[in-house]
Amino acid sequence: MDRGTRGELVSRLAEAVGSVTTAHPLRVAVDGPPASGKTTLADELAVVLRAQDRDVIRATIDDFLVPRSQRYRRGRYSAEGCYFDAHDHAALCRVLLDPLGPGGDRRFRHAVYDRDTETPSSPPARTAPADAVLLFDGVFLLRPELIDRWDLRIFVSVPFEKTVARARDRNAAPAGPTADTAEIERSWRDRYIPSQQLYFATVRPTDHADVIVYNDQLQRPAWEVRHRI
Repeated sequence: MDRGTRGELVSRLAEAVGSVTTAHPLRVAVDGPPASGKTTLADELAVVLRAQDRDVIRATIDDFLVPRSQRYRRGRYSAEGCYFDAHDHAALCRVLLDPLGPGGDRRFRHAVYDRDTETPSSPPARTAPADAVLLFDGVFLLRPELIDRWDLRIFVSVPFEKTVARARDRNAAPAGPTADTAEIERSWRDRYIPSQQLYFATVRPTDHADVIVYNDQLQRPAWEVRHRI
């Protein structure tokens, strides 16, 4: 395991991306619990890769939600609902992961749902260059329905208690959301953390990761390179 600055981490991840050769766009999963820092890390990696003249597609699981009535059909705080009912994995494969994968035509859409308006979304299809990199962040990305669709798998690991604190801090920030603190606490305790515990118990995602990022210290992260890289 190595530990260093964020810049050193992102440089190492960029090297990992560069070490994987495919005949189609490279599909990179950035998995991890809510508030672990997945989105920030993927954005930082995108900056470095673009500076290296790589064409980067940024997308997130939040744009592949299903309608609210389906997401919460088991209840607002159901951990099983969070894991089984929240995302449209079939659409994710159909419009994004499979077109960018082996045998795909590289014509993709990066979203099917607008969370802000709770309505379907249908952005124009684009054609990716063959050497493009998809950086896709989200929860539960290494589950059986998706595991074979990734060419590089990064897991961002943070103790669950720290994710609760980060969620509270994010809500308290001047430009942050305005959700009730008690609501955030309950959502994490009853829905998000138990759903991650279910994920870990059934899938063991870190066993499938090529790189594990230990992101508990944001400015001094640690990382462990595994498997093929």
